[in-house]
Amino acid sequence: MGAVEIDAGRLLDDLQALREIGREGRGVNRPTYSPPDMEARRWLASRMAAAGLEAGIDGIGSVLGRREAGGVAVLTGSHLETHGHAGWLDGAYGVICGLEASRALSSVPGFADCAVDVMAFADEEAHYGSFLGARSFVGALSEAEIDAATGRADGKPLRTALSEAGLAGQPRFLCPPGRYSAFLEAHIEQGDRLEAAGARIGVVSAIVGSRLYRLVFTGQANHAGTTSMARRRDAGRAALHALAALDDRMGEGPGTGLAGPHTVWTVGRITLEPGAAAVIPGRAEVLFQVRDPDPERLDAIEAALTAQAEAAAAAMRCGVGIARIARNDGAAMDPGLRAQLVRAARARVPDHWMELPSGAGHDAQHLARIMPAGMLFVPSIGGISHHPDEDTSPEDLVAGAQVFTDAVALILRQARAGSGREGRDGG
Repeated sequence: MGAVEIDAGRLLDDLQALREIGREGRGVNRPTYSPPDMEARRWLASRMAAAGLEAGIDGIGSVLGRREAGGVAVLTGSHLETHGHAGWLDGAYGVICGLEASRALSSVPGFADCAVDVMAFADEEAHYGSFLGARSFVGALSEAEIDAATGRADGKPLRTALSEAGLAGQPRFLCPPGRYSAFLEAHIEQGDRLEAAGARIGVVSAIVGSRLYRLVFTGQANHAGTTSMARRRDAGRAALHALAALDDRMGEGPGTGLAGPHTVWTVGRITLEPGAAAVIPGRAEVLFQVRDPDPERLDAIEAALTAQAEAAAAAMRCGVGIARIARNDGAAMDPGLRAQLVRAARARVPDHWMELPSGAGHDAQHLARIMPAGMLFVPSIGGISHHPDEDTSPEDLVAGAQVFTDAVALILRQARAGSGREGRDGG
């Protein structure tokens, strides 16, 4: 099996065609199950069919293109919906990379008995839930959860959205046991580490886990001018003291505190009630998120968050309630797949690749529950994502798709050798 060359023009044309579906100015607006999102899914199914794949859309909105083959198979893909009015490559790039790899390899005689399936998982961007399509495919999404889910923007029941999208009553795809040797996902980095390092390809080592907390401090609202500092039960000050103390515990850099080299944390919202300048806050609500590849580190940060919040509340004579409201477990990427991605990157872009963890969540972390999973990144210009200015150079888009296709070929060849078919079929 020699080198397999992709069709760069076809790849870029497909990306641009997909960009036009839901386009608003420089950005794209394709919320999950919206008319533009469903148009994109139908467009993808038609492109899959044109490539010789058996294509369909399931009851949760995922699109699967499947190729019949008597040998080994690899699954590729990502997602199509956007994070509101956002960029044109987040998710879409990985789907089209998978499609291009499937097309390119299908025309090579040495891979005639192999299959590269392609999937666009529904709702990775969590308009109605967390990774609905990927979790459905691996058997981790119950009917009860679908019944209970509502849209984050408008509160619309998920069942209603599915019905309006024409998906009600459709069966859901479930991963066939034993079919796939691996799952591989391409994605824009969404950060600036590749660009800063002058790298064109990123081989992902792990996808970080994330935890989201709601902290509610309760004190007593009172007059801001007549209540002495000694008498106050200020919920707002309790919240601020807790967050400042946690910041100190995190440290100024790796090795100086709880935070590791890849730890990031965000205070996404602070709400004070009643929210008037002349009234001491009687209630303060904080949303706090932390991300890190190491679950033990996340446990330690959770313990520190609890301790600092309780200490600050006690000092201000307030109460506090702490609830973990979301948890996404990260996943280490398979060492064997990482090795093949590195091999492909070295061959195509020597000295312009690096290994790095993903600071964002991806469908691959859920596929990693049931099969070896790997990820490839291409640079995001300026580190921008989830914004209309999100972009990657055409040269890097093509290079990423070529390295991705090379890696898929290497993985298929290794799987064929392991199954004993390589020698019999001539490879």
